[in-house]
Amino acid sequence: MIVSLALQQSVDFYQKKHRVRSFCRLCVLFLSLASLLPSSAWATKVYQQPDDFLREVMPSASPKVLTLTAPIKSRINALNGGNYRPSRMRYWKEGTRTVWILEEIGKTLPITVGYVVDKGKISQVKVLIYRESHGYEVSYTYFTKRFRKMYLKKGEKLNKRVSNIAGATLSVRAMTKMARVALLLDQQVQ
Repeated sequence: MIVSLALQQSVDFYQKKHRVRSFCRLCVLFLSLASLLPSSAWATKVYQQPDDFLREVMPSASPKVLTLTAPIKSRINALNGGNYRPSRMRYWKEGTRTVWILEEIGKTLPITVGYVVDKGKISQVKVLIYRESHGYEVSYTYFTKRFRKMYLKKGEKLNKRVSNIAGATLSVRAMTKMARVALLLDQQVQ
């Protein structure tokens, strides 16, 4: 009886051990397969499609194109500290209001943002598509409100400082760069 009880406990132990090993193998397989997916597949959040944003803020405007001349590109490069590639920018205009859909790299992936500029000041900012796994706080209204009524002062700097968000430093920098570019481009079409 004692031997059969010991034998039964031994069998139970090995069955549990086998189930744990099988579960661990399944977890490793799942994580291995998940690592093959691009990180953007896990992180991409579409808050609003750009076309829907445009219909919301400027329903009757049709797109226009601004050709970026060498002087404009050099000013944008000075703002961004990099090589701005597009040679043309689409925008929408009604009266003194313009809408710009811009993209900038956050940490490793682009952030798509809509900027509405009225009379040289930002009136609305909305993160449309956020692709990073961290820093998504820049899409919150409490953060995007910080850009309202901002304008470019001398030296093409924003009139107010944008305070940082812990864990979203690069996303905040990208949003600030795009705000400066939207205001600069607005000056070119007024």
